[in-house]
Amino acid sequence: MVGIHTVVRSRRRSALTVAALGAATALLALTGCSSGGSTGNGSYGFPEAKQDTSSTITVWVDADRQAAAKAFEKANPDTKIKVVTYDGSANGSNSFRTKMQLFDRAGSGWPDVVFSSQNNDASWASQKTNGKQAFAAQLDSGLVPKDTLSGFTPGSLNPCTVEGHVYCLRNDLAQAVLWYNKALLDQFGYSVPTTWEEYQALGEKVAKEHPGYIIGTAGDAWTPEVFMWASKCEANNITGPKSVTVNTDSTECKRAASMLDTLRANGTVPAVSVFTPEFIKNYTGKVLMMPGPAWYAGAIFNNPQSLNVPAGQLAAAAPLPWKGDDKPVTGNVGGGTWFISSHSKNLKAAEQFVQFVTTADDYQVQLAPGYPAYASAAEKWVAKQDASKYYAAPLKPVVTAASQVWDGWGYGIFSQEAVWAKTITPAVASGKSIVSLLPTWQEAITNQAKVDGYTVK
Repeated sequence: MVGIHTVVRSRRRSALTVAALGAATALLALTGCSSGGSTGNGSYGFPEAKQDTSSTITVWVDADRQAAAKAFEKANPDTKIKVVTYDGSANGSNSFRTKMQLFDRAGSGWPDVVFSSQNNDASWASQKTNGKQAFAAQLDSGLVPKDTLSGFTPGSLNPCTVEGHVYCLRNDLAQAVLWYNKALLDQFGYSVPTTWEEYQALGEKVAKEHPGYIIGTAGDAWTPEVFMWASKCEANNITGPKSVTVNTDSTECKRAASMLDTLRANGTVPAVSVFTPEFIKNYTGKVLMMPGPAWYAGAIFNNPQSLNVPAGQLAAAAPLPWKGDDKPVTGNVGGGTWFISSHSKNLKAAEQFVQFVTTADDYQVQLAPGYPAYASAAEKWVAKQDASKYYAAPLKPVVTAASQVWDGWGYGIFSQEAVWAKTITPAVASGKSIVSLLPTWQEAITNQAKVDGYTVK
């Protein structure tokens, strides 16, 4: 999720450099590279395998992105693809990186395109490891058209940008908002809170007046991204390619932790994952509100396999500020990224696929459940949602929140979700408070960052 908003501006190649690279590529082609080998830096700024534009590309997707692959196949029947489903590195499993390291050691087997549910993968995928060629293809030196890159929502490609170059394309944005059930609020006579303090006060009121109803959850690995990030808790401030500031002993961290402890204790923010049968069984029809990412709309609320909230009830409010803060900020919970392999023998087809699934209306507007990262698709997606009459109010807060992601939480190699799940989740389940665990969390982040080569402040 590389430090967000600390991106070095891309340096434009001079015409002389481009010409030199083109000449080098032509010369290498004439000397006859092996089909499995790579040339020196190709025309796109990285070593290229010998290209075969008729070859089948292998595309790795998670279960939710199978629809994207099917949409591409329908729109591009002449392009041959092989679709492989994997976990998408969900919850910080790191499976994407682990599997590419295995292929690096074998010297073969890399897929042409990979979807990841994480936004921190560019930080490692753009770098050589043990002298091995970086997995991610550089996209902004001609492989992906400049007009396409400029069409993404401003800031959305920051997690994909390392040392001034773009290495992935965002699928959707995952800014958090306050989802709420307008019908239930009206029924109970409650107003939508406008600060986190009001949110907590409402939770305490709900616990007394309507026990069993909830105003959020805190049982997923991305809990810190929803609550701690939105409180400007500096637990993950990536300040450089290999430097991070970690400070969980701040007022900003403690206030969010204290709020979660209070609401978890009274049952209005249970420590249960939204993707469990327990959640569906216990809370269908009882979610009064829930801070969470834009993709909760389709994945949780308007989903027959989850809460299945009826039309005309669900609405979104803007991210909440804390009293005394000059403006509200939000966290970013995933959103997903698409990578092209630098080892691909069919870069043309790989680029065609990635550009389609991130920008084409056929997928991003018509089928995608989340808020598209591509600006024109996002505009159409919101218009489609509003026209559906499913929501109880226009989705303007979701649009506004896209520019309110706090830049003090970055996208390092290590996964904050994995650290939280390993360190905090089991301790909370055993009865410990999050406030008391803040030092433990800091130590765990620090240790993991150092393992990955970061200098920790």
